[in-house]
Amino acid sequence: MKLPLLTFLFLFSFLNSTKAQNTGKIYESEVHKFQLEVLLQRSDVIWGFDFLKDGKIIFTERSGQLNIFDPAKKSVVNVAGVPAVYAKGQGGLLDIRVHPQEQDVVYLTYSMPVDKKATTALARARLRNNTLAEFKNISVAHEPSSNDIHFGSRIVFDGKGHVFYTVGDRNERKLVQNLGYNIGKIMRLKEDGSVPQDNPFVNDKKARPEIWALGIRSPQGLAFHPETRDLWLGDMGPRGGDEVNIIKKGLNYGWPIATYGREYYGPKIGKGPEQKGMQLPIAYWVPSISPSGLAFYTGDRFTKWKNNIFLANLSGQHLRRLVVDGKKVTEQEILLKDEARFRNVRTGPDGFLYFSTDDGKIARLVPAGP
Repeated sequence: MKLPLLTFLFLFSFLNSTKAQNTGKIYESEVHKFQLEVLLQRSDVIWGFDFLKDGKIIFTERSGQLNIFDPAKKSVVNVAGVPAVYAKGQGGLLDIRVHPQEQDVVYLTYSMPVDKKATTALARARLRNNTLAEFKNISVAHEPSSNDIHFGSRIVFDGKGHVFYTVGDRNERKLVQNLGYNIGKIMRLKEDGSVPQDNPFVNDKKARPEIWALGIRSPQGLAFHPETRDLWLGDMGPRGGDEVNIIKKGLNYGWPIATYGREYYGPKIGKGPEQKGMQLPIAYWVPSISPSGLAFYTGDRFTKWKNNIFLANLSGQHLRRLVVDGKKVTEQEILLKDEARFRNVRTGPDGFLYFSTDDGKIARLVPAGP
């Protein structure tokens, strides 16, 4: 039987998009050899992904699609019930996280359209039959902006009944240091969306009570250290001034007053990096590497990477390994230079290191020999 040309092309594209590929090339870090295995190839930015209990991967595409990938069957299923997103500029469907105990509950962030503007929203839903049921926005950032950049936004759970999520500055710099706005802040909520009464600004009538910390620009990396439980943040600067910080209750991380970055057209920003009452970064980069996803390696496949930070970098087009000693970054290593614009990175339940890219890949690093 002959297939119509369009049908043939569709089937070819589908099969090609789900076929795992191992290049056979062996890469070497300073302490491990590994191979790169591409599990999935799509055509859109894969902004966020997480692992379901049955071995499947749930992932977002920035244009607004939520999907579930089955590595065993090499198949992709679309999830229904996703909200309308503001898919312009850097906006769209952003992070997705599976609740650590209730595996059928997911949290997602997205740029929510508000008239002709947009803002960052955090939502919770239950995954039933490949559909988002009981969908609810549990936090909507104040206030909407017509700018289409710096929405944030990563999600983490602290294991104590709280969820954290980030909102970028939306290029509204004058609002970042104002506690009356969520712009340029990290939020802490109870998992049902209510505000914990021990949040730092909960008794300040002029402040948004969900704010946990302030003074950030474009936060796309967020993770808890598996042992110390410190909350680490990757924040993207402008021309230079990319940062990694340890986020503490009520502290100010400086943007746009204290930064190592410059305007894209050259001039300095703010008053210089060292300012009273503002935190210096744990590490920073000039020129920019554009850090996006941030994860601690917690698996057992790469024993010498244990508890190292991995940064997914956009303009830098590499994975960066950071060796951490307490609250200090003591070593750095560049991996997979110029392979892609790396968007997100996570340790998989199988102990491999997974990442996603702006050209639509989900891939993983697997050991190659001793």
